[in-house]
Amino acid sequence: MWESEKEQVIEAAQEMERKGLVVGTAGNISLRLKDPGSRELLAITPSGRYYDSLKVDDIVVVDFAGQKVEGELKATIETVMHIEVHKARKKINAVVHAHPPFCSAIAVAGMDIPPLIDEQVILIGGEIKTAQYGFPGTPDLAKNVVSALGPRNAVILANHGVLAVGRDMREALTICELAEELAKIYVSALGLGRVNQLPAEVIELERAFFTATYGESEE
Repeated sequence: MWESEKEQVIEAAQEMERKGLVVGTAGNISLRLKDPGSRELLAITPSGRYYDSLKVDDIVVVDFAGQKVEGELKATIETVMHIEVHKARKKINAVVHAHPPFCSAIAVAGMDIPPLIDEQVILIGGEIKTAQYGFPGTPDLAKNVVSALGPRNAVILANHGVLAVGRDMREALTICELAEELAKIYVSALGLGRVNQLPAEVIELERAFFTATYGESEE
């Protein structure tokens, strides 16, 4: 079942690799599924597989308890993180987790990316926070990521990488690319010795547009 949805996951994973957002088998991707039985399900990338060789049957389907529903391979180690993000963000349908170099540099530095350009607030919702460190694959990491993500569309994982969400797979992948571009801009501006954030009134206006578009608020 869900062959077209699994194809979307494969295509996004291969695009993520082509764009240099991951190396080798790193990173992971999930897509919320519509189930005839009203179960909450995800199509998610398998563990330890190179993306250029993925087949439809390699994509794993899990429920929100983390139990395998379909597929022979083991789901990514970050399945718990994906599930918790989807639980917390009812209006998003795709999650992309990657390890691009500039986001990873920010992750190692333990910094947040302040609101720098208009697209950041309009598409991501404001600053990109760095979640507290959690060991990969653990509930602690999932909890920290959900907390730092809040209502926004991207979060940095301390000493790890970045996670982006979207209403569809293309949007989630675009947000991931934008987060990496913002990290590059921020690192470059820091190197120049000066960072000018967007004016507060602009942030307020653009954040209202973001909230109207995505319709989720921080609890």
